[in-house]
Amino acid sequence: MEVYTVTVATGTSEYSGTNNYIFVTLIGDKGESERTLLDNPGLDFCRGAVDQYKVSTQSRLGTLLLVRLEKEKYWVEDNWFCRYVMVEPPDGGKVRTFPCYRWLIGNTKVEIREGTAKTLLDDSLPTVVAHRKAELQERQKTYRWVTWAKGIPRCIDAKTEADLPQDVRFDNEKRSDFEHSLHYALLELSLKKLAIRFGKSWNDLDDFKRIFWKLRSPIAEYCMEHWKEDWFFGYQCLNGCNPRMIQRCQKLPENFPVTADMVQSSMASKTTLNKELQAGNIYLLDYSIMDGIPANTIKGKLQYIAAPICLLYQHPDDGLIPIAIQLEQSPGLETPIFLPKDAPLAWLFAKMWVRHSEFQVFQLLSHLLRTHLVVEVFCVATLRQLPAVHPIYKLLAPHLRYTLEINCRGRTQLISANGIFKRVVSTGGDGLLILAQREYKVLTYRSLQPHYDFSDRGVSQLPNYFYREHSLMLWEAVHSFVSSMVNLYYHTDQDVQKDPELQAWIRDISLEGFTELPSFGNSLSLEMQTPIHSKLIYRTFSTQQTQIQKLPPPADKDDVTMERIMATLPDVSQSCVQMAITWILLSSAQIPLGQYTEDHFTEEEALEVVDSFRTKLKEIENYILDQNAGLDLQYLFLLPSRVENSITI
Repeated sequence: MEVYTVTVATGTSEYSGTNNYIFVTLIGDKGESERTLLDNPGLDFCRGAVDQYKVSTQSRLGTLLLVRLEKEKYWVEDNWFCRYVMVEPPDGGKVRTFPCYRWLIGNTKVEIREGTAKTLLDDSLPTVVAHRKAELQERQKTYRWVTWAKGIPRCIDAKTEADLPQDVRFDNEKRSDFEHSLHYALLELSLKKLAIRFGKSWNDLDDFKRIFWKLRSPIAEYCMEHWKEDWFFGYQCLNGCNPRMIQRCQKLPENFPVTADMVQSSMASKTTLNKELQAGNIYLLDYSIMDGIPANTIKGKLQYIAAPICLLYQHPDDGLIPIAIQLEQSPGLETPIFLPKDAPLAWLFAKMWVRHSEFQVFQLLSHLLRTHLVVEVFCVATLRQLPAVHPIYKLLAPHLRYTLEINCRGRTQLISANGIFKRVVSTGGDGLLILAQREYKVLTYRSLQPHYDFSDRGVSQLPNYFYREHSLMLWEAVHSFVSSMVNLYYHTDQDVQKDPELQAWIRDISLEGFTELPSFGNSLSLEMQTPIHSKLIYRTFSTQQTQIQKLPPPADKDDVTMERIMATLPDVSQSCVQMAITWILLSSAQIPLGQYTEDHFTEEEALEVVDSFRTKLKEIENYILDQNAGLDLQYLFLLPSRVENSITI
């Protein structure tokens, strides 16, 4: 008689434990144990428990390959989340770990592999090869592609988050935190609406401060004090919510007829616009992608959208400042060019219109399309084509956590026909989809890599661009981490090309997820593999303006009055809803980059790579903290401890 020691770990989130029957069968290359009920005196499989059992066999099982877990109902159905199983052989030899990290629902069974990462070429035994094949066949039935809308990436086939398998749903703490934050924000802002309405509505710009009670931060306070100032406008172009729009301007666009005389008063002494263009100190924000986008109708009133062009100058003393703004793409008598020397309200209003367009581009393109929707393609393909034992599955799984649920919630609650965007955003309705379709047409593999993005925009030398500096530091850390991990399992291009699961993964991404981007590519080499996995992990953490405008952009600078500005901005109710949604999107529990709640890798070499990654992230953390020490306006958005490990908001 041989006795194996089996340790079973139950999940730590709420309702992970079970009072149902749990059975185990150990499967080795020389046989398998009898089906054994795991039952100790007292309660088994409580939340967070690590229980130990003895499993007897008539003879040695050889090298352990699989652990089969079965759950059967006892009185009432009670789902169970298993973290892992560890098995110690009878002779006290090496303990083998079998990562699970999945829910057992109903009367069911699962078979889990020993944790050493292996490609298909590493497996030769029929038992484990058949297990890989069966796992993927089942996953492909569960995770299916669907076209939610033409002209954007395809997504998971689920009408709502309730249609998703439990294994990719929020855990109970995450769900409670998400929903509690939303209820709290809406309740507080409802009280604000009542208080404001019984007092007065918006009469001037300072009135907007009254929607900030508890929903505030030091950065918000600083923004409220300085948002009208030109230097702060320039700072936001570099380090605000969407710092990927600014580009170097070597020649003025033909549809932007700014003359040297117009902006001479903004130049430093003894220089001109032409000299600064040649010196590389002139930059551009061009929102041409917004041109002709249909505007939303809210409460029966048509909203308005601009497609501004903004010229900026890197002043030797004042830093990056705006020097000319045109609010539409077609110049003419009704499309004036606004300048800092204009009436203060006219110039301020022009900057507000730029920020309005900035919000639309940030939320729908930088955030929704280039982060959420792009990563979902990789997520679905990973679940469909890579078994849990595959090294790339183990590498990517922590960075895909919750992506499917948050995206399903986004499609049903935010960007649906009756969603939040339709209620409070100028591009809600048809506009948001048309805008996303335009961006998707120009989406390239190259543009997803930050080094190329910054060099292509000509901003590699732009000073005080903290977003660029910090994101490149994180990119290098991620790239080094991925490269080290990939090199543990692949050594040549042939290793990659002969891995049918990995090749099926990239084909699924290209031909299914990005089906309308045939140039994305449908084969993978070792040279491509590290950058593509690095880009995926990087996209998961790609990091408040006005969301609606109720009057069109001014056709005459002299028409800009405080009354017009206030009539253009959202009313009390709309402002409060916008504030609530912003709060919920920024106030969810986080798992920081490099910290994993699930240990998919078990071999020592892989764990050392993870430790090195964490050490590098700690160095970056200390550098950023030292850089920001004593600053009134700190840039801490890409602090590793504040960066999400996966897309959860």
